Amino acid sequence: MKKVTESDSYYSDLENMSVNELLSNINREDKKVALAVEEVIPQIEAFVTATLVNMKQGGRLFYIGAGTSGRLGIVDASECPPTFGVSDNIVIGLIAGGDKAIRKAVERAEDDVKQGWEDLMKFEITQKDTVVGIAASGTTPYVLGGLKNANELGCITGGITCNPESPLSELAKFPIVPIVGPEFVTGSTRMKSGTAQKLVLNMISTSIMIGLGHVKGNKMVDMQLSNDKLVIRGAKMVSNELNISFEEGKKLLLQHGSVRKAVEHGG
Repeated sequence: MKKVTESDSYYSDLENMSVNELLSNINREDKKVALAVEEVIPQIEAFVTATLVNMKQGGRLFYIGAGTSGRLGIVDASECPPTFGVSDNIVIGLIAGGDKAIRKAVERAEDDVKQGWEDLMKFEITQKDTVVGIAASGTTPYVLGGLKNANELGCITGGITCNPESPLSELAKFPIVPIVGPEFVTGSTRMKSGTAQKLVLNMISTSIMIGLGHVKGNKMVDMQLSNDKLVIRGAKMVSNELNISFEEGKKLLLQHGSVRKAVEHGG
């Protein structure tokens, strides 16, 4: 299999470029990413539609990956509770090498074909759950092993990779394959591939949370009030919805603990 993600960069002699040339060329390549993701919207749609059915019945969403891919999954999962007010047991990110790998690379962790499934089993995974493997190359053993066993259990499985015809795209029931082309620095998939993965993950989690009813209109009505900024945002939402003063909205918000409940009780 020829890996697009390992193909030579379209640019040479990077060390001889000016800072402006470097930035402009990186930006030129980055502009291709959103277009590549646009091409796979039907793939994302099919996956989200199937996943929503299970999640409405109590299923969970797992992301598994290694390195940059694993970190991106963890970021997306960790932002769901504060943004949408869901439990941190609804969207779960797992990375090869465990939590210490979030900050520092753990040598050869991604090469363990059994560990992905062992990590999933710690959460007592069932066939109601959905597992998304994230691997720019589409060949990471940690991810492939986890997905293979998830398939055998009967889970919905998705795979986000930037290499067509990769083992991951063939193994996942719902492959999502934005083809962004060679990286600016050859093989550095934290660049365009990572950006594509981030965009796809945002689309998946946001559309699922909207489908589960955690957004009203265009507002995050279930967000956690975890800092002053969010309290102010929530108070404005309540005051606008109920046509009351900001201070009255803030009082209702703090009394009831969420925008949704404040509006329901104040209306």
